[in-house]
Amino acid sequence: MKRLKTILFALFFCGSLFAQDKKITYTQFDVTVAFTGNPNRGEVDPYTNTKESWFLPDGIGSKLGYGLRYKKWVGLGIHGGLNWDWSNKLVVAPVFANFRLSPKIGEETRITLQLGLGKAIALGRGNLTGDYKKISLGIQNDDDIVLFIEVNHYDFPINNQRDSGNISLGISLISF
Repeated sequence: MKRLKTILFALFFCGSLFAQDKKITYTQFDVTVAFTGNPNRGEVDPYTNTKESWFLPDGIGSKLGYGLRYKKWVGLGIHGGLNWDWSNKLVVAPVFANFRLSPKIGEETRITLQLGLGKAIALGRGNLTGDYKKISLGIQNDDDIVLFIEVNHYDFPINNQRDSGNISLGISLISF
């Protein structure tokens, strides 16, 4: 962990030296909605005569990050935010290093893969902390808006479970 902190500090320090010539930083803001499987999926609702959906909303989240980038292709940043998991009655504050890779797949389209690794703190749960991991895959347009699917994992015990996590759909605004 000490090496990771040293590498991140060196990257940000070197980036600030080169930032005098041109902008090599980015800012990212994400909003997500978490989903869970519906136990009554496929059954007919007697009031509306429609089938129950496969998934139900199960939380919301928001993250903000700042980092270094090379063109729009690759980036490394520090991100943090809040995730609210309704079914587990849990609010988590993750702080993590985020690596993003965004190769072009068309004239105005990029596919974006993001990997995050850091720590998560459960708010209002005493000293409940653990590792945080995330992976997201999305489509980015030239307006720097990304639509993505994300998987979050919290490595601490909650509600008789060894760990917790969720799957989310989200939108991200990136400023280069």
